[in-house]
Amino acid sequence: MAARQRRMRGPGLAIALILLAGPALAQPPPGPLRLPDTALEPIAFGDLDGWAMDDHAAAFATFRASCAPIIRRTRAAPDERPLAAALEQPCRRTAALKAVDRAKARAFFEDNFRPVRIARLGETQGFLTGYYEPIVDGSRMPTREFTVPMYRRPDDLISPGERKGETFPNRGPVFRRNGEGALVPYFDRGEIEDGALDGRHLEICWLRDPIAAFSIHIQGSARVRLEDGLILRLNYAAHNGHPYTPVGRILIERNLVPRDEMSLDRIRQWMRDNPEETKELRRKNQSFVFFRINGLGDEGEPAGGQGVRLTLGRSIAVDRPFHAYGTPFFIEAELPIDGATAKTPFRRLTIAQDTGSAIVGPARADIYFGAGDEAGRVAGRVRHPGRFAMLVPREIDPHEAGLHMPLPPAKPVMVAAKPDAKAGDKDGRLKRKVRQRGRARQ
Repeated sequence: MAARQRRMRGPGLAIALILLAGPALAQPPPGPLRLPDTALEPIAFGDLDGWAMDDHAAAFATFRASCAPIIRRTRAAPDERPLAAALEQPCRRTAALKAVDRAKARAFFEDNFRPVRIARLGETQGFLTGYYEPIVDGSRMPTREFTVPMYRRPDDLISPGERKGETFPNRGPVFRRNGEGALVPYFDRGEIEDGALDGRHLEICWLRDPIAAFSIHIQGSARVRLEDGLILRLNYAAHNGHPYTPVGRILIERNLVPRDEMSLDRIRQWMRDNPEETKELRRKNQSFVFFRINGLGDEGEPAGGQGVRLTLGRSIAVDRPFHAYGTPFFIEAELPIDGATAKTPFRRLTIAQDTGSAIVGPARADIYFGAGDEAGRVAGRVRHPGRFAMLVPREIDPHEAGLHMPLPPAKPVMVAAKPDAKAGDKDGRLKRKVRQRGRARQ
């Protein structure tokens, strides 16, 4: 369902990390990695607050889980992005490590990666949220009690950005063909709730609570406990292409919930207390999610967008256009984990294993906190700034980027003008004009 101080800067252009050629790479290196509107600063591991105290063995186990799909992909359909390609080498080295304790795991990360502070250009903090997997009651068939359908992906849903063998893109337009055969935007949430998909037998199961169903759409997965006790696992399959609008933001803008009280629990409470207004509020978020069955009777953690099982407190969802699955990020933040007003230190090495349509930007992460109500309460409280350090494989030289960085744009200079005699400037007042002075660039 997260920062940085000194850093190299550029004027909204790409920041390049040049991939070094060397014998460790099995294939010729691709071109430079470009992260738009991103500030990067190479640092040392000693600059990371809490690095030495983290459980690196837990982080290593999470990272190694990501390695199987990384290696498999480089054989079948290589990811051409430089960072994704560079992750293959550290992944292959994990196979040689046995009985990995904290010390050995820490040495692995320090030997194979360099830490780089990362943030959006012009900002000094990233942003963190939390997500979880709801556990809800459901039914295989609609009843008087269970009336809210959970839909599988419709066969007429078309995404131009979808690539075979990859998860459905978390952003971008989605279409269907109308009666004349023309491509038109797919149905939005309101149209679907009003019955646009009725009669097409797309229902996987039914829930009793529309608020729970809405939460599952936000979280992207769920465990549904059926009438006979069997657990049905639902996982994200696709979306309708409409923009995601946080309903919490709408409640704040309408002065219905104070900003400092905002959380997932507070949204649910408002929805329960205002059932008539809730339908209109839900429809403000036109985005709609479709699901697939991911197992029966399975009590393990859900699989993220990379296809590997998530790890509580170690797996994060990131912006896929920016980051490759398997990338490690060390996050420094104060989060309300122990309570609503707590400032629990969060100093942890996490691994990018999931994505989401609301996760946008280079220093933006959604932390997975587990399954069930308590995990949901913790996840729902997290909306906090944090510091990100991306661990870049040593096959990439982050210092090389600085040699090709453009200078920041020149600032306007205020210059005093001479009195305008023709205009009768008798009191000697000066007019001001702004003259843009160009700066020489290397």
